[in-house]
Amino acid sequence: MSVRLFSASINGIDAQLIEVEVDSTPGLHAFNIVGLPDKAVQESKERIASAIRTNALIPPSAKHKRIIINLAPADIRKEGPAYDLPIAVGYLLETEQVKFDTSDKVFLGELSLNGAIKPVNGVLSAAILAKNIGFKEIIVPATNAGEASIIEGLKVFGASTITELIDHLSGIKPLKSTKYQAPKTVISEDDGEAFRLIKGQETAKHALMVAAAGGHNILMSGPPGSGKTLLAKALVDLMPNLSFPEAIEVTRIYSSLGLVNGSSLMSNRPFRSPHHTSSAPAMVGGGTNPKPGEISLAHRGILFLDELPEFPRHVLESLREPLEEGLITVSRASGSMQLPAKFTLVAAMNPCPCGNYGELKADCICSPMNVIRYRKKISGPLLDRIDIQINVPRETSSTNQEPMPVKKFNEIREKVASARTIQLARFKNSKIFTNAEISYKNIDKWCQLEPEAEKLLQNAVASRSLSLRAYHKIKKLSRTIADLDQSELIKPNHVAEAISLKINEKLLGENN
Repeated sequence: MSVRLFSASINGIDAQLIEVEVDSTPGLHAFNIVGLPDKAVQESKERIASAIRTNALIPPSAKHKRIIINLAPADIRKEGPAYDLPIAVGYLLETEQVKFDTSDKVFLGELSLNGAIKPVNGVLSAAILAKNIGFKEIIVPATNAGEASIIEGLKVFGASTITELIDHLSGIKPLKSTKYQAPKTVISEDDGEAFRLIKGQETAKHALMVAAAGGHNILMSGPPGSGKTLLAKALVDLMPNLSFPEAIEVTRIYSSLGLVNGSSLMSNRPFRSPHHTSSAPAMVGGGTNPKPGEISLAHRGILFLDELPEFPRHVLESLREPLEEGLITVSRASGSMQLPAKFTLVAAMNPCPCGNYGELKADCICSPMNVIRYRKKISGPLLDRIDIQINVPRETSSTNQEPMPVKKFNEIREKVASARTIQLARFKNSKIFTNAEISYKNIDKWCQLEPEAEKLLQNAVASRSLSLRAYHKIKKLSRTIADLDQSELIKPNHVAEAISLKINEKLLGENN
């Protein structure tokens, strides 16, 4: 009589329910797996046989039976070693070496040759799926138990060996479930040293504060040694820790790639800094079996692109859709998937190939044509999608400034956190977390300008021939600046500051 168990397949970052059916008939020994398994799943037959034999159980080769394993749905490609455990348990159940109710349990785990259960990827997504469908228990490797216990209302059992699991299922020695622990607010103990030790650059620091408060993209242009990279890395110090819904989103992405450190929920915002030689699939995701790329790994965090013009043009252009939509659709012959990509883009560039264009105390050796060609590597549509564009001048060695006091830095960070709290309250019944995510559909509802402020903005748009996207970007920047001032309405001074942050006369002048 055939038996049926349940497992999960990870597609991108989402899980799909997989039925593991086991049946046997008398005849010459055979052990076959069907249902579009990949090489890793096919090889599980040897791992399962060795693990069962090593733990004093009856292996498939000891019986004169034809054993067939079906992984359904049959049209979905099954990848990875996570099916080892459900297939092994299904075989033991079908041969009556263990008896239990399979209807409310989900199994995931890789088996070693000695029967140890090794960790697998995507356990958090599988736990979310199990909870949503209505399963009561999920049985995973002991190493992954803490990750699965993030989901409330689901019993999580972590097993270290197959013998331990069989004793649990048989009722001989039940395992203790890993209890759900309500998420706690993590208070950062970092004193912002990276931010505090940067001398000068007050304008850039203020721009970073606005970017951190509203999740706005920022481009810094300046000569070598002006501190652009240090400023980008210091932005992490200003940003608040992930909220629980954000942490779930980020942890799912890292879990799908096996990048979760330990077993706890991620609380710090990601900071990704890919090299300029990175390919488009590495940046946006993809491959034969599509996986999340750098923009998804930077979800709810920072994607830092240093030396922006050095990135291949097609790689930069591939960022247009995710910058606008907050997600990326990866299509391949095997299918397509949507991956989250709501990140804060922080980019840094030099004004010209040698880096000294416009400097009073250094000579530029680039021809005017080379300067224009260098700047044209960044397209106008991409620049239009960047909210804040600032110049970062080179500070002189004579700058004698003490590091920012910890008290002042904490005041700045609290101001950013307060602005974020205002935004969370404003967007309470939506899937939006920051002002940068406001779409054109609801911008008039959430970005209300005083009459004088609206007039100032209209004049700026008309005089500079700005696009409608730039108009919306300035309104959202103004909303963030007003939130930092604890103001419900957007005032003229907020709009004026937003215009100065969005429109970089030097950058535009060099591009024309």
